[in-house]
Amino acid sequence: MLYCDDSYATKPLTVDAYQRQAKLADQNRRRGAQGLRIPLLGLFGETGSLLSELKRAQREKLTFESYDVAVLEEFGDVLWYLSNLASRCRVSLSSLAKQGDRGSRIYRASTSSLTFFELQQRRTPRVQRATQALEAVFFALGGTVGDLMSEFHAHRQQNLERRDLLRHLASTFRVLVQAADKAGFSLNLAAHNNLAKINSRWPRRKEFSKLLDAEDEQDEQLPRRIEMYFVEKVVNRKKYVYQRCNGINIGDRLTDNKMEKDDYRFHDVFHLAYAAILGWSPVTRALFQVKRKSDPEIDETEDGARAILIEEGIATWIFNHGAKNRYFRGTKNLDYSLLKAIRQLTSGYKVEDSPLWQWQLAILQGFKVFRMLHDERRGWVIADLKRRSITFRKTRPRAHK
Repeated sequence: MLYCDDSYATKPLTVDAYQRQAKLADQNRRRGAQGLRIPLLGLFGETGSLLSELKRAQREKLTFESYDVAVLEEFGDVLWYLSNLASRCRVSLSSLAKQGDRGSRIYRASTSSLTFFELQQRRTPRVQRATQALEAVFFALGGTVGDLMSEFHAHRQQNLERRDLLRHLASTFRVLVQAADKAGFSLNLAAHNNLAKINSRWPRRKEFSKLLDAEDEQDEQLPRRIEMYFVEKVVNRKKYVYQRCNGINIGDRLTDNKMEKDDYRFHDVFHLAYAAILGWSPVTRALFQVKRKSDPEIDETEDGARAILIEEGIATWIFNHGAKNRYFRGTKNLDYSLLKAIRQLTSGYKVEDSPLWQWQLAILQGFKVFRMLHDERRGWVIADLKRRSITFRKTRPRAHK
């Protein structure tokens, strides 16, 4: 998944500027040797993922575009964990570059102005098949990371000399550059893409973007405040959930539509959460009959049947994922792979540009309200699009001014 377009490939980025920005996304609060464990595991895991892309390209004959996007992202992820380790060792990436290739004129007077372009003066054109030379450097990258892990373990972590750790990091950085060179990938673009990705998930300042229908006619906007009453009733020994808003039944009565009962019949909570926090919900738009008929193209695409099916699919898939994880009780952060898949599913729709932190908030807040409904079996759900919030009340909310 690309977060930056190709214009960033020509926008110079220094390795140390990347390191400073990457450090801001570090969520690991541990320090010292204990603080190295998570980024070491991350470096090992992401390197393995990078090598797996080379394997998949040969075994599954991936399309060039699919391979291109995946490998660029993996290069960025490996770079991030390497940068994180360098920051924790209080050394700059430019210093690692100087240590890693002493014979190159590029690094002899290495300063903080060293760019990724200067690192890759020997980059070859993009390759569309795995050559022996490419395989060799990818194996070498796996080997250097493996050596780092082995030495960290062998010295029981606390006793690993800093100079030995820096030596391994410098070697890994050198081989990472070589791997990108041989594969024909721009580390400059990979770094830009990585920064955009982490800013989408871990921004320094969280600011909601403008509601997607803010410029539309008022009668074709999602209601800015929705107070929906959910109640479970038993009819002919079968449980249904009814929904009412402003004294009117909204949508059909719902069951779990599954042999194993799991309370999915309350799932419209998630559509309200998407509406409130993302400003996007073709399902909610259809329920309240505010499809944008004045613009036939928007009506057919953004508000049409396919968009509705995508949203329903996302809600179902995430619900099944949550059901296996205690409905995300106590969860503060979602797995990146889940958020990444959602962005891929919404590709081509305006909501695709919504940052990952907003999706995470919408999902976790939706499940928070779902858990309350699950316990109470009835109550009021308030989706406030102006405040970007979704809340639950057992009793009817007071009249809102």
